[in-house]
Amino acid sequence: MLSIDLNCDMGESFGAWKMGRDAELMDYVSSVNIACGFHAGDAGVIRKTVEMSINKGAAVGAHPGFPDLQGFGRREIKISAQEIFDIVLYQVSAVKGICESLGSKLHHVKPHGALYNQAAKNASLSEAIAKAVKAIDENLILYGLSGSFLISEAEKINLKTASEVFADRTYQTDGSLTPRSEPNALIKDAENAAAQVLQMISEQTVTTPNGEAVSIRAETVCIHGDGEYALEFAKTIQQKLIEAKILIQPIKKLTADKRGLTQIKSGDGK
Repeated sequence: MLSIDLNCDMGESFGAWKMGRDAELMDYVSSVNIACGFHAGDAGVIRKTVEMSINKGAAVGAHPGFPDLQGFGRREIKISAQEIFDIVLYQVSAVKGICESLGSKLHHVKPHGALYNQAAKNASLSEAIAKAVKAIDENLILYGLSGSFLISEAEKINLKTASEVFADRTYQTDGSLTPRSEPNALIKDAENAAAQVLQMISEQTVTTPNGEAVSIRAETVCIHGDGEYALEFAKTIQQKLIEAKILIQPIKKLTADKRGLTQIKSGDGK
């Protein structure tokens, strides 16, 4: 049986003013990526979003971005790989600590906005992100753009990955996302978005605006929580997946033995 993870970016507000919408969206996804305070979110929003995720049964992820509140983390910032390592280490550690204080565990990490996009095309930045994640907890899963350096660099250091595709974005022939500056970058119809998602999962391909089918690896699908029709998209995609008998569930973590590590059982440690 085919399965897929549906993820959504959340906690991207201040003073909890948008918590109601996040709560509704959580009914339709299996994992959430919570803003860590650099591009959006504050201490209270992070805690409340983590609590809500736990109560709804969604896997909790950290969503670190550039220190860019005014630009919502979508502006390119030229900083070193060491600085990338440090800001990811700082943000993810904060969300991980909040999870543990509430009796839960952090499941994954997904970079946000410009940090995500820059790293996807830059091996050095992707390596820094992957190393920061592994330094915090080698059992965390790194979500990254399918076919990008975020995936390949994490795999080089034996960090579990989830290849991400997008429900509301179109793709180019090289497998990259169509730039938002272009008129056909966004999919605005829920039925069309759901059809693209089903194709990416079932056929492992995506059709470009010019009609070409391109290979793509789909393990988790992003539904943008700040999109104008986010709730409609989430409901429609969930319904179509259920009708197609595709199981919606979080990405499974690797166990010690699957990593090729020696698993010491009681009495075996002599």
